[in-house]
Amino acid sequence: MADVPAQAAAAPGAPSSAGAGADRVELDAQYQRLERASAGLQAPFAIIDLDALYANAGDLERRAAPKPIRLASKSLRCRALQERVLARAGFSGTLAYTLPEALWLRSHGGDDIVVAYPTADAEALAALARAEGGEGRVAVMVDDVDQLEHIQRVRAASAGGSVRVCIDVDAGWPILGGRLRVGVKRSPVHAPRQAASLAREVVAREGLELVGIMAYEAQIAGLGDAPPGKPLRAAAIRWMQRRSARELVRRRAEVVAAVEAVAVQAGAPLEFVNGGGTGSLERTAAESAVSEVTAGSGLYGPRLFDAYRSFTPRPAALFALPVVRRPGKGVVTLLGGGYLASGPADAARLPSVHLPAGLRLDRQEGAGEVQTPVLGPAAERLAIGDRVYLRHAKAGELSERFSSLHLLEGERIVDEVPTYRGEGQCFL
Repeated sequence: MADVPAQAAAAPGAPSSAGAGADRVELDAQYQRLERASAGLQAPFAIIDLDALYANAGDLERRAAPKPIRLASKSLRCRALQERVLARAGFSGTLAYTLPEALWLRSHGGDDIVVAYPTADAEALAALARAEGGEGRVAVMVDDVDQLEHIQRVRAASAGGSVRVCIDVDAGWPILGGRLRVGVKRSPVHAPRQAASLAREVVAREGLELVGIMAYEAQIAGLGDAPPGKPLRAAAIRWMQRRSARELVRRRAEVVAAVEAVAVQAGAPLEFVNGGGTGSLERTAAESAVSEVTAGSGLYGPRLFDAYRSFTPRPAALFALPVVRRPGKGVVTLLGGGYLASGPADAARLPSVHLPAGLRLDRQEGAGEVQTPVLGPAAERLAIGDRVYLRHAKAGELSERFSSLHLLEGERIVDEVPTYRGEGQCFL
C-alpha cells in the first residue's frame, strides 16, 4: 500500500531473481516475445504486460475475498490502468496519495476516494469544501486535532460545505510496554481511547463528517518474509509478523469498536474500516473489524515483492533500455537506468535486470543517471541497439520516468496510455 519498510534484497551485482533456477528456454521465450511485440518501439520505453497484470489482479482478489480491495493509486499512477482495474468486481474505491490527485481523479469521474496521507494544502482543501471538479466522494486523512483546525479554518474562509474525514490509526507493533514500536512512523493515534478522543473531536466540529478508519500494518504488508539468502533474517521477520498480527487483531477491533460507538452516538455510523496491503491481504481480510483492504503494488509485481512466501506476483511492469556501448568483454552499457526507488539508500532500491537472462548490474556503478553497465555472459550476444528489460524495485514510481505505458497483450502491443506524467500531472 502506502509505505514500505526496508528489507533485505540481493546485492546490485547479484543475478536477478527472474533467472535464478528458471529454465533458460522459457526465459529466452519471454525475451523473444517482448522483442517481437516491441519491435516498432524506440527504447527507452515502459511496458505493462496485461496478461501478467490481470493474473496478479485475480490473485489479489482471491487472497482478499470476500472483502473488496481499495486500489492504491500511487502504485499505478496511470489513470487508464486504474480505470481498468476498478472495473473488476473485486476492486472498489481508490486510495489516493495527495488531495490534488484525488480532486483530479474526481474531475475525471472518480468516486469513493480516500486520501491516504494528511494534507496541509489550503487551496485543495478549499476546492474540496466547495465541491469543485465533480460529484465524487473524497475523504481526507487526519490523526491530529491541529489538522482538524486547519481544515476548519480553510473551510470557513472558502464558505464551503462539509468535509469527509478518515482517522489514521497507527498499526505498528508496540514492544517493551509501548516504549518502542516496530513499523513505519505514521499516526500518533495508537490506543482505542486516543482514537475515540479524536473521533469525538471530529463529530463535535461543524462541517466535518467522520466516515472511516484506516490502519496500515507496513511491518507485515510491506516487508517480505522470505528475503533471498537470509534464512536467519527471514525467521526473525516471520516471528515478528506473527506476534505483531496477533496484537493488531485485538487492538484494531478495540479501536473500531471505540470509534464506531462515537460515530453511532453522533448519528452517522462509519462507512468503512480499511487495512492491509499487498503483502497481508489474507490475514487482514480475515479480521471481522475490517470492511475493506488495500492493494496496488501487487498488480505490477515490482522487485521488492519477490520476497514473500504466500504469493508470487508476475512481473507486469518493465522498462527497456538500449545498448549503446560495448566497453569490454562480458559487459555492455545501457542508456539511462538510474530509476532508484524511494526509501533507505541501499541495494534494495536499485532496479534489477530482468531479460535477457544472464545479466547483472555492476557493483561499482549500479544504475546510473545516464548510463548503466550490465555484466554477464549474455552481454556477448548483445549488439548496439539491442534492448535489455529491467524491473523497478517499487511499483508506481516507474511512471514518474515515462510519459506513457505500452500495453502488451499476448504477442502484441494493443495500446499506449499516458501516465500521470504524460497527462501533465506531478503530485509529489
